[in-house]
Amino acid sequence: MWSSLNEWLWQERFWLPPNNSWAVLEDRDGLVYAHPQDMLMALPLALALVAVRFTFERFIGLPLSRWLGVRNQTRRPVKPNATLEKHFLMEGQRPTEPQMSLLATQCGLTLRQTQHWFRRRRNQDRPCLTKKFCEASWRFAFYLCSFIGGISVLYHESWLWTPVMCWDSYPQQPLKPALYHWYLLELSFYVSLLITLPFDTKRKDFKEQVAHHFVTITLIVFSYSTNLLRIGSLVLLLHDSSDYLLEACKLFNYTHWRRVCDALFIIFSLVFFYTRLVLFPTQILYTTYYESIANSGPFFGYYFFNVLLMTLQLLHVFWSCLILRMIYSFLKKGQMEKDVRSDVEESDSSDGEAAQEYPQLKNRAAHRPGAAPTDGPRSRAARRMANGHTPAT
Repeated sequence: MWSSLNEWLWQERFWLPPNNSWAVLEDRDGLVYAHPQDMLMALPLALALVAVRFTFERFIGLPLSRWLGVRNQTRRPVKPNATLEKHFLMEGQRPTEPQMSLLATQCGLTLRQTQHWFRRRRNQDRPCLTKKFCEASWRFAFYLCSFIGGISVLYHESWLWTPVMCWDSYPQQPLKPALYHWYLLELSFYVSLLITLPFDTKRKDFKEQVAHHFVTITLIVFSYSTNLLRIGSLVLLLHDSSDYLLEACKLFNYTHWRRVCDALFIIFSLVFFYTRLVLFPTQILYTTYYESIANSGPFFGYYFFNVLLMTLQLLHVFWSCLILRMIYSFLKKGQMEKDVRSDVEESDSSDGEAAQEYPQLKNRAAHRPGAAPTDGPRSRAARRMANGHTPAT
């Protein structure tokens, strides 16, 4: 059964241009070609990268964060409360106002005390600043080394400067050892990111990050298996060119070096927009959509590859919108604000909960401190809620 499935999956008409076969990609006369089984080496290498990462964060990232003055925010411990903890874990971390009032009554607490409990409990689950710094320092080190390695591998290749040459003599393009090792390293890194995903800092674009990792892994494996190494290498290099700048921006943001962070953010934004919104669609997508089939008709692999690339482009647009929001905030306030994807730590007095402490009445009038109370038992009950007390039973 496995043999039949494997034979069906790797049909030449699926993955290769018309009038081509896997026989032309067999090693011969000293020429070596890409083979799908070569990518299996990425699995043990990914595990090795995980070990290297934790070693790097422990012995380089953590001491570096302390040397640069990164300090974790002091968190006030939450008092154990079985009822509130059960709601926090089972029902949600942000109860609605009626739920908050009911929980306060059940626990014999004031509304304000219940709000504070949930706020501090949410803070306990948020990663500390040194953890974020260590993660960013590892990604910065890898992306920078990968970008430099990619430049050294591709600098003398003609297709780096003229993407249409990615299709010369395709698919009969021999594999160079340097390109293989760089490709394997990139695949191993993204697999390692998936392995450590449950332990990493979760951001608001978590789902998009997961989708990006899966699309990238699929693109790397598919492009290697079908010998699309030239165009695949351009995609990898183009992404690495801005990723290390983003991680560097995060590092200086965590160390509160505002001016350096602001300057790096501007540089990163320009590089990101140029590579992801200009070069990627006009050079990569154009050559894969039009020039790749200039000498042959379309086939399944052609459509599959372009769908994956278009998915990447949609993710580029999504992240560009987030960056534009940060740029707007930067221009409005004169300095870099927090990453809009971050789940920031809450203080003991948040605007949202301050508003909840003075709920509106049915006549749309809100009680403020010092305001004259409205007559009636319902108004007096609302005022007691505003002062942080539960109605008497």
